[in-house]
Amino acid sequence: MAEPQTASAMARETAEIPAAVERLSARTEIFAVIAERIEQAKPRIVVFCGRGSSGHVGVYLRYLFEARLGLLASASAPSVVTAYRRPPDMRDALFVVISQSGRSPDIVTATQVARKYGALTLAIVNDENSPAVAASELVLPIGAGAEHSIAATKSVVLSMIAGALLVAALARDDDLNDCLHHLPVRLSNALACDWSVWADSVAGAPAAFVVGRGYGLGCAREIALKVSEILRIPALGYSAAELRHGPRASISPATPVLVLRQNDQAAAAVDDLIRDLDDAGEKAFIAGGAAGTLPWIGDGHPVCDPVLMLIPAYRAIEAAARRRGFDPDNPPYLSKVTRTL
Repeated sequence: MAEPQTASAMARETAEIPAAVERLSARTEIFAVIAERIEQAKPRIVVFCGRGSSGHVGVYLRYLFEARLGLLASASAPSVVTAYRRPPDMRDALFVVISQSGRSPDIVTATQVARKYGALTLAIVNDENSPAVAASELVLPIGAGAEHSIAATKSVVLSMIAGALLVAALARDDDLNDCLHHLPVRLSNALACDWSVWADSVAGAPAAFVVGRGYGLGCAREIALKVSEILRIPALGYSAAELRHGPRASISPATPVLVLRQNDQAAAAVDDLIRDLDDAGEKAFIAGGAAGTLPWIGDGHPVCDPVLMLIPAYRAIEAAARRRGFDPDNPPYLSKVTRTL
């Protein structure tokens, strides 16, 4: 990939992901301990709480908890307790707060209230000394280390992998666990995938779309967010199914579509969409599968592949931003700790 000469913090931190995942996956004891505590609690529902990229981690984990564990999952709406002040009954719930900083007032308050009203609370965080940790009964530190780029990369991937490792422990899924422990090699290989043709197309477009389904939806939304905040191009992340319920009308050859395809039961709907986009002459870029048009490392475990696809997407967005004279480490109107309530 042809890149500007000076490396950004975002580029360095993306390159650090394989080593950080290797360190995380070696900490098997903490996943066993947390899994045992969750099994003792026997939750009937799992509620995920996070904003921005952490919210996209929650979408990814929702599919894992429902599809791999059979547990009903939902997303928390912090304003229910911070603005409307109507705390719901959280008995028999597992409340999972996901945050890089653990300091956003709304998610901290939501976690405190969830615990007060009966939930078992788990914090998946990078900062072990944060208020979100203090509010939670269980803590799963991701160990990503310092992130100097305002736009999170390393902590996003580490949070997804931490959640997946926990699901593997709860499900006693040896196949998934084996895949996750061998992930650093595939992550390193993904660093070499050059998606600049897609990012450069997006950088000159009025808007862009990113599409995934199932395990790929949270990652599709995460890539769309990075396009919006770093390339400053409006971008929307959709399910391949949801796209057909109206938003498909907004796609034209002027609006590039990135399609993430993992090889599982959701692939048929994604393949149908790819054919539709191709027949209509739209500008589609495909990651994964036989119809893939972007460089890829080949299909692996469907739980892991969408997370792996974040790596070349991050790298391509970072390089395209610098070619346009943007600072990928400091998007406008964004701070490392977003203090919403």
